[in-house]
Amino acid sequence: MRLSSDNSLGASPVQDSFAISFAPLSVEEIYKLADTAANGAVVIMSGTVRNQTDGKPVVYLEYQAYEPMAKQVFNQIARDIRQQWSDVTRVVIHHRIGHLQIGDISVLVAVGCPHRAEAFAACRYAIDTLKHNAPIWKKEHISTPNGTITSSWVNIGACEQSGEPC
Repeated sequence: MRLSSDNSLGASPVQDSFAISFAPLSVEEIYKLADTAANGAVVIMSGTVRNQTDGKPVVYLEYQAYEPMAKQVFNQIARDIRQQWSDVTRVVIHHRIGHLQIGDISVLVAVGCPHRAEAFAACRYAIDTLKHNAPIWKKEHISTPNGTITSSWVNIGACEQSGEPC
């Protein structure tokens, strides 16, 4: 789903894109959505499902989201970015939900901007803020030493706040 937001500077509308999807995410698609002729940089952050957490083997993950509120958070992130980095041309945030295997992309964040320093800073701000504020949860399915699989739900922001890797 593609959403438009107004540029806070009163210029022509900016085309941002925010989505929650069961379908696999595409780096190429995200790049195209973030790119414009005004950009000197497009920075993409890709979050993938890794094979372990805290040294415990991960079998797979499940993601759930409260979609209406998550998209509101994504939109607020874009507004906040434009207040701090007014040259940003596009903000793209797509998050996957459902069953994800090791190596699958769970989140893509892209920021287009005339200058790389601002694009990097804004992209980092977007993913860090998303992880703390978006109502998105993951269920980790972990293999135990005796071969059984245990699982637990984790708010993606809660693990960052506790110091655990996400």
